[in-house]
Amino acid sequence: MAKREGKKKDKAEIVVLGKTTSFTGILKFATTLRIQGNFRGTIDASGDLIVDREAVVDADHITVNSLTVYGHISGTVHALDKVDMMSGAKVQGDVSASKLRIADGVLFEGKCKMTNVEKDVEIFHRPTEEIKADLQRSNVRM
Repeated sequence: MAKREGKKKDKAEIVVLGKTTSFTGILKFATTLRIQGNFRGTIDASGDLIVDREAVVDADHITVNSLTVYGHISGTVHALDKVDMMSGAKVQGDVSASKLRIADGVLFEGKCKMTNVEKDVEIFHRPTEEIKADLQRSNVRM
């Protein structure tokens, strides 16, 4: 019973700027904000930001925990965790994040900087034997 109440509480903490909303200024928030309308200004938040398909965000800079973009964003983006650019999104500006995912059909104009990457980790080299062993294990499970 306690788990269900926790999930309901999480869903209730999403704030929505609706489709007919146009806001100019500085946004600060600690939960999740979903923008469906238009925003112009600065976003400096510790929460997550979702920019819906019809939304337009024109910001000098955006600082959030994570960002999911379906609509249009212009401005510098810094996400502590991740940035997801979904199909149909348009992002103009430099992006820095620990994780970045760009789907097919995204228009991205800018530079990308990966943060929190350990210097001694080699992500492009893996012994062939290790790869074969993983493939054999995954085939056994199927």
